[in-house]
Amino acid sequence: MRTAIRLPVLVSSNVLLKCTEGQIRIEGPIFTGVVRLGYGDMALFDRRRSKGIWEVKGLVVFKGKAWIGQGTKISVGQTGRIIFGPDFEVTANSAIVSYSEIEFGKKCLLSWDVLIMDTDFHAILNAEGAVINAPKCIKIDDNVWIGCRSTILKGSHVGPGNVIAAGTVVTKKLEGQQTIYGGPEAKILRENITWKQ
Repeated sequence: MRTAIRLPVLVSSNVLLKCTEGQIRIEGPIFTGVVRLGYGDMALFDRRRSKGIWEVKGLVVFKGKAWIGQGTKISVGQTGRIIFGPDFEVTANSAIVSYSEIEFGKKCLLSWDVLIMDTDFHAILNAEGAVINAPKCIKIDDNVWIGCRSTILKGSHVGPGNVIAAGTVVTKKLEGQQTIYGGPEAKILRENITWKQ
C-alpha cells in the first residue's frame, strides 16, 4: 500500500492492460495520480461495462497532469508515439491510435466517442507495389476542444484555441486559431471565439 500511494499513475480496475511492452515517460512535476487512467463517472455510460484498454508497444509521454476517462482506449504500435501536453483530459469512451506520432498541446479536452488515429492499419499499394498510405503525424495545439463523435485522421493539424464541433471529420491542417470547425469537411462555423474548460 505504501508503494501504491507514491505511484504517479493511477489505473482503474476498469482498464484492461492488454500490452505494457512500451515506455511511459512523465515530464514535469511527479506526484501521486499525476496521470489517471479509467476514472470518472459519465452518466451516459455504464461504468461496470465500459472498459478502457491500454495497448502500448511504443512510447507515451505525459508532460503534466492527464485524466483519461472511463472506457478510453490507447493503442500505440512499436513505431508509434503519443505525447500528452499538461492538463490533458478525455471525458470517456474515446480511442487514440498511433503508429507514427500524435502530439497534444496543453489544456486539450476530448469529449466522448472521439477517434484519433494516424494510421489506416492496412497498406494500400500502387501498381509498382509501393505503399501509398503510410501513417502520418497528427498535431493538436494548445487549448483545443474536440467535441463528441469527432474523428481526427492522419496528417491533421488543429491550431490553438480551436473547437472541433460534435461529429466533425478532420483530415487536413486547419489554419485558423480560435475558430469553430464542423461537419464532414471541417468547415469554419465561427471565428474569434474562446472557450472554457
